[in-house]
Amino acid sequence: MPTPPLPADVAELFARPNPAVMATVHPDGHPVTVATWYLVEDDGRVLLNLDGGRARLRHLESDPRVSLTALAEGDWYTHVSVQGHVVEVRPDAGLADIDRLSTHYTGSPYPTRDRERVSVLVEVDRWHGWGGAARD
Repeated sequence: MPTPPLPADVAELFARPNPAVMATVHPDGHPVTVATWYLVEDDGRVLLNLDGGRARLRHLESDPRVSLTALAEGDWYTHVSVQGHVVEVRPDAGLADIDRLSTHYTGSPYPTRDRERVSVLVEVDRWHGWGGAARD
């Protein structure tokens, strides 16, 4: 698998508000997947934002490995998968990060304001593309 940086066309695809699935590792070792929003930061790290009460936050606390697959809109054969590790977990003060994610995906701030949110930054270790994002 290639390592970062992603080629420009793959990085552009990955930066879009794509449908995505995040995988974590349950403490007993089995994989767990869930649909999620993500945002690629300027430094190449990936921002995720979790409800403070979600199990996947506990998964990341016990095992920081993450995989994220982003599917091209209208062409799920074209996708980018990244594998990485959590480098930062922080409270989402004022819900600023979830608002950034929500605006990226919906054009509006996040509507639910009564739940604790936690921001997670993932450093990409390697990636894989398929379809239009494939590399030999």
